[in-house]
Amino acid sequence: MNSRNEIELKNFFIFNSTYCIKEGEEQNKILFYFPPTEDLNTQINNVGLVEAIIKFTGNFKSQCDTRSLHTLKTRQLYYQPEKNFWMTMTLNLPFKVKSKEEVEQLDYMEDEIQDEVYNAVLKQAYDLYYLFFGSFSDGSGSDTILLKSKLMNHFSPYLKSIKLAHCDIMNIFNGIHFLPLNKQNFLNVQCFINLLECTYKFIKYTAVLFNDCLIWSSVEPPSMQTIYQYLTGILLPAQMETEIQGGSMPRNSPFTSTHFGRYVTGPSNLKSAESLGKIPKVHLNSEKSSGTYYMILYRALSATVCLFVAGEELNLSLFRDLDEFMGPKLTTIASDIAEYCAKHITPITNADNSPRFIYFNKLNLACKSTVHLDNRQSGNLATGKDTIKIMVDMDDQKSLIGLSGEIIVKTMNDCWVVGRFSNSREFYLAMQQKNASLIEINDEVKKVCDTELKGIFFHPM
Repeated sequence: MNSRNEIELKNFFIFNSTYCIKEGEEQNKILFYFPPTEDLNTQINNVGLVEAIIKFTGNFKSQCDTRSLHTLKTRQLYYQPEKNFWMTMTLNLPFKVKSKEEVEQLDYMEDEIQDEVYNAVLKQAYDLYYLFFGSFSDGSGSDTILLKSKLMNHFSPYLKSIKLAHCDIMNIFNGIHFLPLNKQNFLNVQCFINLLECTYKFIKYTAVLFNDCLIWSSVEPPSMQTIYQYLTGILLPAQMETEIQGGSMPRNSPFTSTHFGRYVTGPSNLKSAESLGKIPKVHLNSEKSSGTYYMILYRALSATVCLFVAGEELNLSLFRDLDEFMGPKLTTIASDIAEYCAKHITPITNADNSPRFIYFNKLNLACKSTVHLDNRQSGNLATGKDTIKIMVDMDDQKSLIGLSGEIIVKTMNDCWVVGRFSNSREFYLAMQQKNASLIEINDEVKKVCDTELKGIFFHPM
């Protein structure tokens, strides 16, 4: 028998027990089930077992809402995003085949799955559904046909896109990578957005990205968090793959009289109304209200502008006006930013053994990592996966050390892992130094903080 080195999705289902009124109607409570090839009796039995587990554990007071069940071969996670609605994900543990006295035995690697990581994956799945369809209870009432259709349309393709083997602490943070710009380039972006919103009053919110980094957003952070993950993880990667490899537009280009703008969501041909297509609507929440908005994505070179329009009948004339306004300006801005990045921002490589770090600010969701060599959750890491697992364990234990503190771990292979927590910020550093002392490690942490996190204050440890 071969070994299985990667985590696999065994099943995923969503149910509401209140939809089963009497015995014999158990299938009514199942709103979505993956894989759909499993027979109905198996689905009903699996959902019933989870119901029993949830009801039994509900008799005990718990300090957290996240729940999981550990078995020899699987890990099952539960999440209740809304009243009476439960999401369940079952993962197959990876295993290795070991021979003992000429008998093959399966050694299941329980430590490969960390509950904190995959509870976050489960929550992100709901957040993305909410972004496009709203809550489970919206408009469902007692008729679940429409709700089941929405769940099928969203989760069937989404579950196939999740890279379970590459999920790690970045899923817990679900942070946003910001692009550090100089004052002039940032001012150019700000002026462009202000002029755009003043000219077109129907634009309620705006966000600007360059490659897979956010420059500016007027969307509330929780909603922007989900939008950012959708754009950088699902919608834009195929288009960005070729653009990231490119540079700025040459100043002597014969095309400088035109622009390179185009719609990502919107008409593919500004001369034909038939190309308008279906513009996606998203649900955005703010402190004062929540609403549904059209999401228009416009892209020039490596820059993407997200426009959120409320209650406006979209037509081809409007898209033409926006194209004429944004195209030339965004092309120039994108070219200037590309030139700046080429000169001042060094790409992350795996060429040396320098210390690697992950930084996360809970207040603005800013995230930065030199552990991950890209932002696409491809498993392209500069350190071992065991190092990142230690960081996840540190994150899980941070509540025990108060508002600020520090955790230092040395592994068996002489890798030092440091976790520092202060002012709603988290900083993790990994370095390979065999004979270093705690004082030397502390000095190295201060050095990296001063170099990479300029102006960010941590309480002295």
